[in-house]
Amino acid sequence: MVPMLIPYLLFAAAFAAVPAHPAVALPNFVVILTDDQGYADLGVQGHPSIRTPHIDQMAAEGIRFTDFYAQPFCGPARAALLTGTYPPRNSLMFNHIPRARTGIHPNEVTIAELLRDRGYATAMFGKWHLGDAAPFLPTRNGFDRYYGLPYSNDMWPFHPKILRRPDEDPRMQYTRERTGYTGFAQSDETYPVGWFPPLPLIEGEHVIETDPRQELLTEAYADRAIEFIRENKEGPFFVYLAHSMPHVPLFRGREFRDRSLRGLYGDVIEEIDHHTGRILKTLDELGIGGETLVIFTSDNGPWADYGIDAGSAGILRGSKGTVYEGGVRVPAIMRWPGHIPAGLVTSEVASLMDIFPTLARLAGGEPPRDRTIDGRDLRPLWDSPGKGTGHAQLYFFEGGYRYRAEDGPPRNEPLMRAVRSGPWKLHLASEAGPDGSAGELRTGSLYQLRWDPGESYDLSDKHPEVVKRLLGQARSFSRGLVNDIRPLGRLSQ
Repeated sequence: MVPMLIPYLLFAAAFAAVPAHPAVALPNFVVILTDDQGYADLGVQGHPSIRTPHIDQMAAEGIRFTDFYAQPFCGPARAALLTGTYPPRNSLMFNHIPRARTGIHPNEVTIAELLRDRGYATAMFGKWHLGDAAPFLPTRNGFDRYYGLPYSNDMWPFHPKILRRPDEDPRMQYTRERTGYTGFAQSDETYPVGWFPPLPLIEGEHVIETDPRQELLTEAYADRAIEFIRENKEGPFFVYLAHSMPHVPLFRGREFRDRSLRGLYGDVIEEIDHHTGRILKTLDELGIGGETLVIFTSDNGPWADYGIDAGSAGILRGSKGTVYEGGVRVPAIMRWPGHIPAGLVTSEVASLMDIFPTLARLAGGEPPRDRTIDGRDLRPLWDSPGKGTGHAQLYFFEGGYRYRAEDGPPRNEPLMRAVRSGPWKLHLASEAGPDGSAGELRTGSLYQLRWDPGESYDLSDKHPEVVKRLLGQARSFSRGLVNDIRPLGRLSQ
């Protein structure tokens, strides 16, 4: 075990050598991440019936990203945010289920660990989803405080795919009725009774309740975030608020029942907006609004299988689980009065991975140099509007792995499914080799996203030179990534 810790210890020692900054010079950070919220599910993003005045005001006071990317699924998105790398690079390209024996590796450096080494008080409230065993929990990965669910809120005994049985719990009955009413796309896959254990609500590393009343969670997370901010108002602090909503099953507090014109889903979003407003108000009342960067974004697109209980990607094609724009392009707004000019809108390509290097450098540090960090510092996009640039290329991966058999035994290779470069996006496929392994990447459809954000018109035949260039970039990046995959954390036997 000791050799595994050496890289982290070397990094920590190197980082500690950076001259300490006085607390007043270090900004505070609040990162608010929603779950399965669609690109169009905000007033400022054009939704006709969901009212989000506080998040809309955030955009008016800061910068809004029109081309901001997450990941196709929940777990990989959180891995990208916390580590600044493509999820396949640290083997976190899938969603963990309860009682998992794997999780984030102890040698990974999270943004919370980096900031804590800079003197930050750190806290996480909400959904984790990077392993539910004790070694993988937030408190073992840089957070001083944690309160929330270790994985998705539907991973409980009342999932709609649980096999039917007589005399079911009223919550199970409600789930079946609700999913039937909303148009849930029920597949042939079912789970046996007892597949999911009771859903744990965790404080620190201890389960304090099982199958909690989920209608209380959004407010409870916000209450604890506000309490932590007040306790640490002298700064610096880092709050990671990862809402369990609007992931299904949907729950909202009593005050928000039937409040939205969009029904239950709209109620949930409007409650999130309300508590976002409470956090912003708290920062301003404490006189630290200008010392605090607040980020609001989502982990992936809407889960379309759930019909009207799912969000909307607007004009974008696809939804959660796909690498079409509707699955991976998400709302993103950042507010920092006095530092980010009000009312900025940028169409530069950015991603969840960029939060890591951005916060690291704002805290006076650097991302670790002993590993690849794929994210980019976002500061030029607001320091030099119109001059700063985003990602020249951005790659999109499917969950799971494929195998290559080139020189020697097969090796895990991430399933790359698309690449974006400037306005162009090329979808990718692969052909199976004679030994059953995946073959070389080949081209699919090509879209010009500035003209066609809905990915409706394939231009691959009209622009073969673009196809050739993007395919070459994708193959080159994929080959390099295969040789730079960090291990998944595993429980000892």
